[in-house]
Amino acid sequence: MMDKIEYNFLAHIPPRSMSLRLARATIRMRHDRRWRVDKINPAHDLIICLSGRGCYQVGEDPEEVEIGPGEALLIPAYTRFRGAAADTEQGAAYTGIAQHFTLDLFGKGDMIEQMALRRVVPLPSFAALAPLLRHYRDTAPHGSTTLAQHHQFMVFLLDYLEAAFIDWRSADETPDAQDHLSVQIMLAATRLSADPLGSGVEEVMRDVPYNADYFRRAFKDRLGHTPQKFRELKRMEFAANRLGMGLSVKAVAGELGYADPYFFSRMFKRYLGASPSTYRDRQVRR
Repeated sequence: MMDKIEYNFLAHIPPRSMSLRLARATIRMRHDRRWRVDKINPAHDLIICLSGRGCYQVGEDPEEVEIGPGEALLIPAYTRFRGAAADTEQGAAYTGIAQHFTLDLFGKGDMIEQMALRRVVPLPSFAALAPLLRHYRDTAPHGSTTLAQHHQFMVFLLDYLEAAFIDWRSADETPDAQDHLSVQIMLAATRLSADPLGSGVEEVMRDVPYNADYFRRAFKDRLGHTPQKFRELKRMEFAANRLGMGLSVKAVAGELGYADPYFFSRMFKRYLGASPSTYRDRQVRR
């Protein structure tokens, strides 16, 4: 199960841990070979190419990187970059989107800063996302952002992060201790969510580089539950899914390791507000 977390690290991150904000209206890129840029943005900038090619030098790295159709480039906040349109055999204009954004972790830190990321990557789902990207670009309002844009951009951003993610930065590389603590809380919650039948709280806590009592308090502050109660909630959500597939209450209780189905039923009702049998009957009638 840990392999699944490592290779699909976003799949089980608690949704409430991340907060996306679009820092300005979408930039609808359409550049010819004369285009040049040299600037610093106060927010992260995700650039996605739809046609043509762009050349960039980011930060103090003297190496120039290119971005082509279906590829995405992240320019970190407060990083100087230079860009130009590259010549192509067909002479195609360099088009795409550039979106300034922030991605907060528990509202307490910058999630992007906690990640080691590849600079330029092909978007894994570009074939499916291309029509949505073009719609996003063509319908972007001038001078404002919309709720629909937030939802659509999160899809693009997650696709980029899945391909670009290398690892989480260590405490030595993270300037803010609270940011590192937030990452550790998110990773612990991810393990508990991804493996409801396996990783117990004590197993997860052994890998946490903090005092156990301090970490439990910080975990509850950010997620509203202690690690133990969070794990039980995820186990009951797993049980709800199995009941929705038609399994009996006794069978689901056994999968979760409850020898007493009645005790399982009380736990299920405590967390999800209905008994397992009532929940299953409702799902069957749908």
